[in-house]
Amino acid sequence: MTGPDVLASLRPRLPSPLQEVADARFARHGVRLLLKRDDLIHPELIGNKWRKLAPNLDAAAGRPIVTFGGAYSNHLRATAAAGRLLGLSTTGVVRGQELAERPLNPSLARCAADGMRLHFIDRSTYRHKNDPRTLASILRAAGAGDAYVVPEGGSNAAAVRGCVPLGAELRGRADVVALACGTGGTLAGLAAGLAPDQRALGVPVLRGGFLTAEVGTLQERAFGARRGDWSLDDRFHFGGYARTTPELDAFAEDFEQRHGLPVERLYVAKLLYGLVTLAEEGRLPPGSTLAAVITGRP
Repeated sequence: MTGPDVLASLRPRLPSPLQEVADARFARHGVRLLLKRDDLIHPELIGNKWRKLAPNLDAAAGRPIVTFGGAYSNHLRATAAAGRLLGLSTTGVVRGQELAERPLNPSLARCAADGMRLHFIDRSTYRHKNDPRTLASILRAAGAGDAYVVPEGGSNAAAVRGCVPLGAELRGRADVVALACGTGGTLAGLAAGLAPDQRALGVPVLRGGFLTAEVGTLQERAFGARRGDWSLDDRFHFGGYARTTPELDAFAEDFEQRHGLPVERLYVAKLLYGLVTLAEEGRLPPGSTLAAVITGRP
């Protein structure tokens, strides 16, 4: 059975460290930069994956877990690792039936090595996975009819509430708290945990401009209403999820050399690039303190 005691036995590092770094690109605009090192919470359940998964693992109460993701999903990997660490059965429903005929990429191979059963479905069905009848059909086909369902990216009301402590840990420490966003659950909880005079900024890593509505919906489900002062800047997705460019890679390598911090490319690099741009545009007030949440590592 899972529960607070079992999860605590995994020894998460909470609150995660808050590290100040000297970076001339911020300092010359009068901005102080802090890094909220959620990447150091746990060796395998990293960053917001711990914060979002822990309440769902508790709610599952030892039942098998089924969740969803693409071929390079960090969430699938984290769920598989949690299953191995806690002795839970996990099933990952993977977007793309064509992938079933191909060798597993390193991400999915890691899931399988951690004991996750992989069930591939076509992309059209995947798009409708939240429809109750479609979901029931998927679960039957995956042999997971009695499983506890965790949504894609791990973002549901329980996960949002699990991210509120992230905001609480940063109360009084920064004027602006920024993080990269996939499904929006971490931002929804973070913003609710901050003090009224703080604001949260999300940097989406997917194209589409849909995340404002998603974050609002998640907060309504978790708290009954919108919470906190939060906004999104959609300019830094670099083509969409799992996409990078030579410019972004060069930026990440430079940041690593400046600060000795391994920079994860699909989320963290886009966040940091966006923040440097905002500083140069004068959108971060002089005299302010900025905290960037490091949600993962390479």
